[in-house]
Amino acid sequence: MSGAREVILESGIETGRTPPEFRRRFSRLGRSDQAAIGAFVLLLLIAFIGPMLTTTSPTIPVGAPFTPPGDGFLFGTDELGNDIAVRILHGARQSFLGAFAVTLSGVLIGTAVGLIAGASRGWVDTVLMRTTDAFLALPAPVLALAIAAALGRSYTNTLIAVAAVFWALYARIVRAEVRAFSSRPYIEAARLAGVPAHRLWIKHLLPGAVPVIIVAASLDIGGLILLVAGLSFLGLGAPQPAPELGAMVAQGLPFILSSAWVALVPALAIFVIALVCNLAGDAVRDMLEE
Repeated sequence: MSGAREVILESGIETGRTPPEFRRRFSRLGRSDQAAIGAFVLLLLIAFIGPMLTTTSPTIPVGAPFTPPGDGFLFGTDELGNDIAVRILHGARQSFLGAFAVTLSGVLIGTAVGLIAGASRGWVDTVLMRTTDAFLALPAPVLALAIAAALGRSYTNTLIAVAAVFWALYARIVRAEVRAFSSRPYIEAARLAGVPAHRLWIKHLLPGAVPVIIVAASLDIGGLILLVAGLSFLGLGAPQPAPELGAMVAQGLPFILSSAWVALVPALAIFVIALVCNLAGDAVRDMLEE
């Protein structure tokens, strides 16, 4: 029993020893990776602080319809006379909040399912993984589109639809990591030492999957923003005049030849946000690599 205790202590988990410092990991990044993380933080600040600094409502017309960019308005106005710049600020904040909410729910549900499946044996693992496979069998956008259409048109229902299909990938990832860690000597030593099952799962198995979960979540933010914007573009988001980037693109398409900025500016905003999120996700992956 004492030998098992020594193995657990040597593993660094029982002693609560922390992983390598964030500063050392961050210093391993190249300048481009640090710039990507900095750009992501800057986008977050603009999206969350920018709307607080504006005195204009995103849903109340403030100028003449189809005012070109630069003529009193940074990005011009839309067909109703709304300030496009203000609407993009509010839409960017909503996009980030939606992506974070979906990612958090996917991580929580997927981690719980993957942890139980990976630590269990027999029919529990089989049932959970076959259910996961059923969600992974269809493309996530198609399944989310079907669920969102069934729930009805609203931004909340769109997020619920995306969250309902996005947990399966995390479940697969966590199960694989838990299975890999289950065979390690300090886990066997913990079992021999009589560590309760719930403590073994939470304190010994789950921490091994945390870095992979963080990497997957950071890489998914950009894709989720694109997916939610795509569903809003198809008319499954909040109805007009809610400031949603995907819906703004759809509303501006009829005027693409006469007033191109109405559709192109929010489309460019989606592109920039998704690009910066993906680059920052790659940087986080590089930082957490062993």
